[in-house]
This record gives sequence, structure tokens and C-alpha cells, in this order.
Amino acid sequence: MTGRGRRHSPERGALPPPPAAAAAATVAALVPSPRSRRCRLALSPAPAMARAQGARGLLVAAALLGFLQACSSFEVKDPSGKVCIIANLTVAFSVEYKSSGQKEFAHFRLPQNATVESQSSCGTGNTSHPLLVLGFGAGHSLSLNFSEAKDTYQVEELVFSYNLSDATLFRNSTAAGMKRVSHGSIIQAHMGTEYRCVNSKQVNMKNVNVTFSNVTLEAYLVNGTFSMNKTECAEDMVSTTAVVPTTPKQTTSHVPTTSHVPTTGPAPTATPPSPEVGKYNVSGANGTCILAYMGLQLNITYEKKDGKMGLDLLNFMPRNTTSSGTCNKMSAFLFLTYNNTKVIFHFALNTTAEKFFLQGVNISTVLPSEAKALRFEAWNNSMSELRATVGNSYKCSAEENLRVMDNAFVNVFNVQLQVFKIDGNKFGAVEECQLDENNMLIPIIVGAALAGLVLIVLIAYLIGRKRSHAGYQTI
Repeated sequence: MTGRGRRHSPERGALPPPPAAAAAATVAALVPSPRSRRCRLALSPAPAMARAQGARGLLVAAALLGFLQACSSFEVKDPSGKVCIIANLTVAFSVEYKSSGQKEFAHFRLPQNATVESQSSCGTGNTSHPLLVLGFGAGHSLSLNFSEAKDTYQVEELVFSYNLSDATLFRNSTAAGMKRVSHGSIIQAHMGTEYRCVNSKQVNMKNVNVTFSNVTLEAYLVNGTFSMNKTECAEDMVSTTAVVPTTPKQTTSHVPTTSHVPTTGPAPTATPPSPEVGKYNVSGANGTCILAYMGLQLNITYEKKDGKMGLDLLNFMPRNTTSSGTCNKMSAFLFLTYNNTKVIFHFALNTTAEKFFLQGVNISTVLPSEAKALRFEAWNNSMSELRATVGNSYKCSAEENLRVMDNAFVNVFNVQLQVFKIDGNKFGAVEECQLDENNMLIPIIVGAALAGLVLIVLIAYLIGRKRSHAGYQTI
């Protein structure tokens, strides 16, 4: 990374998540009930939840309902019927495949009707280890191979097998047959404790991204149920890190974007200005399929080599950014590359509601040399943002924070966007975002209040004047 447009602070934590992400962070893990094999909610004692009132409470309830619908619980038993593995988890898959020479992506979740396959076992001493195999769809399966070492247990290998012949998921796939990908240790916990991870944990395996969330599991069970003690994942602990103010919505001062912040001393108070608005478009067989105007900023919190947290802000410079993309009837991709940073926006079509929306964002970048891990990758393929009716354009002047991970956000500014149906390479009718509508409403309310105050003063003046005239008599 050349450093242009980037600013990083060694002593600052993550920028605060947007309100929706902050509300979601107060929701604790979904804990399975082994007897009913259904998911029950365990609410966090966080004060924010305790103070939730009115509309906020409704939003949290909606989030809880979404978690409940996505939750799946599974058990593995030995021949005597004793439970040795309980797993309660939500899993999202993103698989890249070829269709007519073009790159396509299939996005799907582990369904609630997935089954525990016969290959699953509790293991036998040193001969074999516990194994959980979940089967679903047309021959797809997800395997978690457990092992133990001293006082810990772990998922030693994650294996995902998928069938490209499944036309329901992989439409018009050029290849066919079964594919298998695997990954090393992804989960580790102390023996005799329940592993819990509310936040997303992503695993990249060649052409496959697997995202775990709301995970509660335990292997090597003694009493056939979850232990009282818990091991919390690193992703959940990151979300409790101290935060710093977000970038200002508006700024009139110019701060150089090529400066390199020193790694010692107090954190700087200057923040980079809003990024310059870039104009990007993608063309398909039927003409322009993506038309986007927006300023783009990456916001990444990372761990440094000394164990402290650093903040990396990167403004995309449109004149140095290359764009490309692909599209078909149901999905469209916008690829943006700035130096050695890449961002992929995945848009999808809801045919029932006749609306387009942002379904996924992928980030790939290189962090400053002080970072513990220089290469950074993150993705979220279960989003529903920047939504508008097909044929119309989505517009938002306010800053919007798109959560990719708890420590990675894509901030977009002055957005106007239209996907799929675009006539004459021009934006259609505008649909304003909620943030802009709220910003417009505030001046109206203030103006009405001032007008009401003036009216009250005028009426009081007239009444007082009338009373003063009534106190005198003509001589």
C-alpha cells in the first residue's frame, strides 16, 4: 500500500458500528435446548438491552426473531444414546463457480432441515475422534472433525462438500459433480466448557466462503448437556473494545490524506475528509446494469504486533481506482481496485418485491507494517442494504456505514445507485434513504416550533395590549 488516501492510528479502537450493528451486538447467543432440539434465546444482561424501549425494543425483537428462524441445533449420540456433541449454529455459504465462461456466486444457508448423517460419531478412544457431519440438499455436506489436546478440544478440520450438479443452487454451472474443500483448525475451547461465538467467524476455502454465527457447541460432553463454564471466541471479545468517534458527516477543513501517523505518542485528533465521489458503471448484454456515484472509505480496526489496537482509514481516490464487473438477470457485481485494495459489491434482485439491494461486500487489502497480520480479508454475504425499486435509483447524501465484520466497515458517502434496469445510462426516479428523510424532517420540526413560538408571542402581545386599553376611561 502506497499510503495515499490512508490514515491509521495506533492507539485508537474501532469506529463505532452503525445503530443497527450496535443493537445487534447486545443480543447474546442462541442456546439450544437439547431435549426439544429447538433454539431458545439467552438474553445478554447488557444495560443497553435493559433500557430498550418503544421502537428500539421492536427492532431488537425483530433481530431476535431473525436469529431464531436461522438457528439450527444438532446432536451426536453414541450407541447407548448418550449425547457427546451438541452444536447450535447458523452457517452461510458463498460458492464461486463458472457459468457460460463467467464467474457466478451461489449464496445459501445451512437449512433447518439439515440432518445429522450416519458418518457422525462420538469416536472411540485413540482410534477415532468425534465427528459431526451435516447433510442437506442434493448431496451437500458440512463436516466438523474434533480432536483433543491436553486441556482443550478443537475443530481440527472443517470439510465442505458440494454438488455442482444441483441446478437449484448452481444455475447453469459449466462444471458438474462433487467438489470438496477443507480448512484447518477454526474453533478451540477449553475441555469441559461450552464454546460460544455470537459474531460472524468467516472461513475462506479456495472458491468457498463459510460464515459461522450464533454458534454454541461442545464436544466430549460428560453429562450429555452443555457445561456451565464457557469459552468465548476472539470475535466476540473484539466487539467490546473501546471505540472512537466516527468520521464527521460534514467537514469544511482539508486534511492531507497522504500523511503517515507516527506509531508513538497520543492519537491524532484530525480526521480525514469525506472521500471524493467516484462515478462507476458496469455494462452487460442488455446495456448498463450498474450505475453508481459514491464516495468510498474503508474503516478497519486491527491488532498490532505489540498487542495494541490500531485504526486504518482508507479513502478511495476515483482517479486512481479501476472498476469492472459482471451482471445477469438476478445478480450484479461491481469490482473496485485502488492500489492493492479491492472491494467487491454484490447486488441481488428480489423478484417478488421488484427491488434491488446490496447483498454482499468483499474486502481485500494490506494493512500497515505495524499490524500483526499484514493481509486482511473480510466479507459479508448476508446483507440487505441500499434497497430501491427496480427502475428507480437509490440516493443518500448522509454517510452510511456498511458492516462487513465487527472490525471492518465500508463507509459510503453521497450515494446514488441504480442496478439492473437503467434507461439511457441515466438515473431513474429517486428513492431517498431514511437518513436523508430524517435530516430533512429536523429543520421542518424546528421551523414549525419557531413559527409556533412567534404565534404565541404575538397572541400574548395582542391580549396584553387589549387589557391595557380597557384600564383607561375617556374624560
